[in-house]
Amino acid sequence: MAANSPDLMSTIVSLCKRRGFIFQSSEIYGGLNSCWDYGPLGVELKRNVKEAWWRSMVTNRRDIAGLDASILMHPKVWEASGHLSGFSDPMVDCKKCKSRFRADHLETLEKCPKCSGELTDIRKFNLMFKTFMGALEDQSATVYMRPETAQGIFVNFLNVQQASRLKPPFGIAQIGKSFRNEITPGNFIYRTREFEQMEMEFFVPPEEDEKWYEYWREKRLQWYKDYGIKSESLRLREHEKDELAHYAKACVDVEFLFPFGWSELEGIANRTDFDLKQHSEFSGKSLAYFDETSKKHYFPYVIEPAAGADRATLAFIVDAYSREGEGKEARTVMKFHPAIAPIKAAVLPLVKKDGMPEMAEKIYYDLLDNSIKSHFDIASSIGRRYARQDEAGTPYCITVDNQTLEDQTITVRERDSREQYRTSMDSIVEVIKTKMKDATR
Repeated sequence: MAANSPDLMSTIVSLCKRRGFIFQSSEIYGGLNSCWDYGPLGVELKRNVKEAWWRSMVTNRRDIAGLDASILMHPKVWEASGHLSGFSDPMVDCKKCKSRFRADHLETLEKCPKCSGELTDIRKFNLMFKTFMGALEDQSATVYMRPETAQGIFVNFLNVQQASRLKPPFGIAQIGKSFRNEITPGNFIYRTREFEQMEMEFFVPPEEDEKWYEYWREKRLQWYKDYGIKSESLRLREHEKDELAHYAKACVDVEFLFPFGWSELEGIANRTDFDLKQHSEFSGKSLAYFDETSKKHYFPYVIEPAAGADRATLAFIVDAYSREGEGKEARTVMKFHPAIAPIKAAVLPLVKKDGMPEMAEKIYYDLLDNSIKSHFDIASSIGRRYARQDEAGTPYCITVDNQTLEDQTITVRERDSREQYRTSMDSIVEVIKTKMKDATR
């Protein structure tokens, strides 16, 4: 099945539900459009993706600090950022079938693409969700669900800088929920109204912006490759001048070949000094950085790598999907990188007798005690259990069998190669740890 086949998307959606990766939100009530729930495997996968990003961007770096800003912010934040006046999409409706479309996504505005009916004039539709804070639902109590996490970083620029004592060039990173009232959400978890972002704002001296822009565009592309995504499924697409946001000097997208075509996975933008200047003007409090060496104040330029946790999770799912063999021998294998695989190891007693379940349980609990997410499975034939773990993306299966009773050795099966070898029960924790460590180099 081709990587950009629409049939692949429906196959993946079906697999995600059946194996507990992703469910339709409120499904028993008919579902809620573009809202999704992460099941037992999905929540582990997405958490691993976010932790891999955090390790790369914060834990393993000296020049980036973390932040967790509030979802609800002062309304003037969105006035300063331009979201209140300019965060909108052009919308048209069909007068006949009542379908709604983004005007800039249509090939023609002459007729409805569904029923050929007449379309309305283009109207601007603001994408921010509005709510009220406090007991009164009036204009003075209006607040907004944040449409991006970046503004929480900008308004905390000096707080973080002074607390961490970092000097430009340095970054502030956070992972958090954002909300956009999209006109046409779709493509599973690719475009939703509630989503999670992984964003980092890297503050640099103005004369160093181009150097750091080049650095981060290559660094972020490589991150996806490091965690297993095939090079031929990734590309960088530079924005044309007429695509750039009004504040941006340059922007490039990391694109992935989804089943529905090449689409943005992450954007890396040179936002110049627009954001800090805007918030300084609207708040009346200067966010300029004071350089002790030159004894001058200046507004740093910002290089922003902004990724979607849900989009990244979908990309890892699509890239991992593999169908091998034919007929009864065919198997579905989710070839996740071990670092992001939801389950790292499955422990499988060959039969339910002769003390094998008890020995398998000991191995299982040893793995859990060492923070290795594992699964214990005793039902069905060993072949069917291997197949279940292949579909879950588990990289290592550990089988307790007859020889284990004799010499305390167990069988380790590799997911991708199906290679099997034996090792001692006592060494299995270190074996799995070593394999995980080697895979992340």
